[in-house]
Order: sequence, then C-alpha cells, then structure tokens
Amino acid sequence: MKCIREQLEELERNTLSKYASLSSESAGRDRFEPEDDIRPVYERDRDRILHCKSFRRLKHKTQVFIAPEGDHYRTRLTHTLEVSQIARTFAKALRLNEDLTEAIALGHDLGHTPFGHSGERVLNELCLEGFSHVQQSVRVVEVLEKGGQGLNLTKEVRDGILNHRTSGTPHTLEGQAVRFADKIAYINHDIDDAIRAGLFAESDLPRRYTDVLGHSVKERLNTMIRAVIFDSVDQPMLKMEPEIEQTMKGLRQWMFENVYISGEAKTEEWKVNSMIRLLFDFYMKHPDEMTDEYTSMLERNLSNISITDPDKEHKEEIARQRSVCDYIAGMTDDYCTNKFMEYFVPKGWKKY
Repeated sequence: MKCIREQLEELERNTLSKYASLSSESAGRDRFEPEDDIRPVYERDRDRILHCKSFRRLKHKTQVFIAPEGDHYRTRLTHTLEVSQIARTFAKALRLNEDLTEAIALGHDLGHTPFGHSGERVLNELCLEGFSHVQQSVRVVEVLEKGGQGLNLTKEVRDGILNHRTSGTPHTLEGQAVRFADKIAYINHDIDDAIRAGLFAESDLPRRYTDVLGHSVKERLNTMIRAVIFDSVDQPMLKMEPEIEQTMKGLRQWMFENVYISGEAKTEEWKVNSMIRLLFDFYMKHPDEMTDEYTSMLERNLSNISITDPDKEHKEEIARQRSVCDYIAGMTDDYCTNKFMEYFVPKGWKKY
C-alpha cells in the first residue's frame, strides 16, 4: 500500500495543471533528507517556515508606517499573510501547487529589517557587500535559522523567495503567483492604511486609476486578482491583463511619490537611519554584545579565513559586517529600539 505522501503526489499528478510544479519532481534540497511518509516536500517546507523564529518576529516589524498608534495597521507578518492568501487564490484557480505557493509566500520577507525598507536602505549603505532583504530572506533559510544550519528548503521555494520582487524572474508559476500577489497586496493594504492614518481620502486617489481598478480597496483587489487569473488560465506563465497591469503600475508609482518615499509617513525615518547607524558601529566595535548564536557564527566564519591569505584583513572586515547585518536585520522594531536605548541613552542614577 502506498504511503500517504505517495498518494498525495499521485493526486497532484492527476489534478494539477501541466504547468504546475509537482512535489515528486522537485529539484531537491542541498542536503539529502529521507522522504516523509505523510507530507510531500513543499508541504514540509511550508511547515518549516511557519515554525521558524524569523517568521514569528515578522509580527513586530514595520510594513510601511513607523511606530503607528493603532491596532489595525499592517505589520510585516500581516502583509505576509495577505500575500499568501492572494497567491493561494491564484494557485487554486489555476490548478498550481498550493503548498509550494504558500511556502514561497510565507518565506518571501523573512529577511526584512526592523522598520521596513527604511532599515534596509541604511544597511545597504553601511555594508561593503550591500544589503537586500530579498537575498537576506534566502540567507535566513539557507544559513541563519537553526543556529547556522538553515532550514534546508527545496530549490523551488528558495528560487521563489529570491525572485519575488518586480525585477525577479521566478522559474515556477507558483513563484510568479507570489510575485504578483506581493504587489497586489501591498499596493492595496498600504492605501487602506494610509487612508486610516488620514494621509489622504479615497476621493484623493487619481480617477485615472480608480475608474479602471475600482473605487475601494475591495473593488481594486477583485479587479487585479481576476485580471491575473483570467489572463493566465492554461498558460505557461502568469500575466495580468495589460490595461489593468499598466494602471496598477501607475497607482504603485503614485504611492511611491506620495507615501513610500515622501509624505508624513516618512517623518520619523531619519531617526531610524541614525539609530541603525549607531548600532551598526557599536556592534562592529563590540561583536561580543551580539547574542551567542551570532557570535558563534562569526567566530566560525573568521576561523575559516587562512592566516596566510593576502586579503585576510579585508575578508575579516566583510565577515564582521555580514554578521552585524545579520544580527540587526533579525531584530524587531522594539528590540532594535531597546538596544539603542540600552547603549546610547543615559540612565538615571542616585547615590545611596
């Protein structure tokens, strides 16, 4: 009798689109593992991401609004869940692999810094090798989780995480589903949050966009999601109906100009910049102040550099920067603020 995993793999072969990624045909993991008798490989990957520490920390990381006062603004975690929901809608409608789609969606922002893209830009300026939350998300699942062992995910999940940005080119339709879902989710929920914050009203959105996409968040979500599904049925790649896609890009650009790059939502960004710069400099000088998990990984990386290497000093500097970036990027907003307060804000005292 076939085990449950084999039955599920057979169900995929019999029901999914010919363009879907089958669990039984995965390119596999970097390190060999015996197959599970219940869960196919992508389901296992989804579960590993869901249970990892980096995923839990997303609930205390900024999406767009820094330190908002209110319970209903999106965080990086709720953004991730909305991306997952939209991506799974695509997968179900197009008969793609839902487990692979969900695994990519849940893991796509694991490497995001505290305070969102504000923190990402600072680390990119400070680190000689640069910093990107996309590459950091892959680094989280390949290296940083489980004390330096990583999660040993399949190549398809890591490819989808790496290529989820607009400029990315995912090699699976499931990765393409997440790429579309990410943009659709953040454009619409960031508009919703901006309206909640009083930055503008629904009526302030340009009519050239809303007349095409809809006059509410619900209408725009419906329009964009349907435009992907009905243009992608039985196709070897996902695409969005051209007029809707061009209008969506225009609305996205409007959001960049009015919310993401300038405007009231960014008035606190200079403080984030200063705070992370000071913490970066502090940990470069005092790496032993990082947690044992990160100091141990740094020590291992430094020990792998040969004492006869002519570039030894440069490589050691890169290794220290990489470790400090890993540590700061993994912080939540509150943890980052608390560490800044601990190191740089004078404490009250009294003489007994």
